[in-house]
Amino acid sequence: METKDSNGNILNEGDSVTVIKTLKVKGMAADIKQGTAVKNIRLTDDPKAIEGKVNGTVIVLKTEFLKKKN
Repeated sequence: METKDSNGNILNEGDSVTVIKTLKVKGMAADIKQGTAVKNIRLTDDPKAIEGKVNGTVIVLKTEFLKKKN
């Protein structure tokens, strides 16, 4: 199964994505703000999640809150 962003675009290893909604994350001091860029993503075994680095922390994000950068 392919990994797709909120708009249905296929995501690949190394793509850059943008967060489309401010997200509260357990264990992090600050929220991930809408518009935050996540570069050089890694795909996971789950097609509805990706791994990326946000503010120096590697985090797993659900693809429903992401938009692929062109």
